[in-house]
Amino acid sequence: MENKSKMKKQLIFIISAILSVSSLSAHCDGCGASDTHKHGSLIGNVKYEGKVPGAKPLKMDADPVCGSSHEGKVLSESFIVDDELNLKNVLVWLKDVNYDGPIESETAILDQKGCIYTPHVMAVMKDQKVLIKNSDATLHNIHSMAKVNEQFNFAMPKVVKEKEASFDKVEEPFYIKCDVHPWMKAWVLVQDHPYFAVTDDKGNFRIDNIPPGTYEVVAWQEKFKMKRSIVKSITIEDSVETTQNFTFVKPTKK
Repeated sequence: MENKSKMKKQLIFIISAILSVSSLSAHCDGCGASDTHKHGSLIGNVKYEGKVPGAKPLKMDADPVCGSSHEGKVLSESFIVDDELNLKNVLVWLKDVNYDGPIESETAILDQKGCIYTPHVMAVMKDQKVLIKNSDATLHNIHSMAKVNEQFNFAMPKVVKEKEASFDKVEEPFYIKCDVHPWMKAWVLVQDHPYFAVTDDKGNFRIDNIPPGTYEVVAWQEKFKMKRSIVKSITIEDSVETTQNFTFVKPTKK
């Protein structure tokens, strides 16, 4: 009888403890979660105005591995616009941001697949790790054409599948090429903050967690370069989605 009494008391104690923890969890739902109401977002769309140039097919015949990696023609990614004139692969970023937060911990990936750099356009923070992959059964040579950061130039035979890189200085978009396959090119933006984006297939972009304030925002497209990039002023408010659209207009011939 005495043992049964002790077991009963222990069972009551355990049940009470569980109920107490559950009660605390219910009252503390969301405790420790980050406050999402101290920053705003920038959203928008990028379009093109003018006669759309035809996409040029890439000539991959020089390397049988490259040609056999695709069915049909492979088109250049330097200017991708859909039927509604939405522009893909446009870099959008904030200028002169006073950022003292952490470096992006996620590794950015630049892959060589089908003898094409993927993604074609990317943005990273300075000192962020960049993993360069070779998914092809052929030799590639990775040659960065940076003007501010130190250039690198190294071979990746088919047996070398990964190499790490990083950039320690802020730099406007520059390209990385393959010296073996001259059609291969990727563009990289390096910033000291995380407030950047690349437009998707529909020309849309989104940048979150921006501190309130007034900023200049830049839109850059490969064919227009920095000389004809678009710069606009925006004001970001707490918990508000600010919309800023851009339109690249085909230059008129002089």
